[in-house]
Amino acid sequence: MERKLQQSEDNIVRVVLYGPESTGKTTLAKALAKHYNTQWVPEFARDFLQAKFDKGEGDCTMDDLLPIAEGQISTENELADRANKVLFCDTDLLVTMVYSEVYYQKVDPVLEKAALENHYDLYILTGIDVPWVADDLRDKPDERDEMYDFFKGILIHYDLPFITVKGDEEQRLKKVIPVIDSLIKGANRE
Repeated sequence: MERKLQQSEDNIVRVVLYGPESTGKTTLAKALAKHYNTQWVPEFARDFLQAKFDKGEGDCTMDDLLPIAEGQISTENELADRANKVLFCDTDLLVTMVYSEVYYQKVDPVLEKAALENHYDLYILTGIDVPWVADDLRDKPDERDEMYDFFKGILIHYDLPFITVKGDEEQRLKKVIPVIDSLIKGANRE
């Protein structure tokens, strides 16, 4: 795997907020980081693509995906150094791989290899039961069911550890916190 796409070696629990656009991933990542007094990794693609959009440089292209992946892992590695037992990632390279498949019907082999070799202790699949919020980058309000099923199918296909969450922020936290507590305890990272 390309070095720029590798996670740093550490002893923290890594949790990914995972799912289609506008499903509350960022809100939940921030709330969990606050609860655990730790770091959360923002979605690098959002700032990267918003800057591109603002400059009038068009939409995301396949050529943008590796720089996005490199930026995501670089940010994740930097914040992992400051994390307290657990790190919450608002996305990961698997999400980038999913979007590559959805938008371009192909995935760069370097991206795919990195997405599958990096390790996360848990994926939290966020439900589509929260309102869809429009912005400059989101574009699939009418395909939420299909996108959710595709995201879930990838987790199942690769046999990755995940739980699903639905409801408001409080309901989601109530379901997730005991699972994360158990991961931290089981990893002897307390």
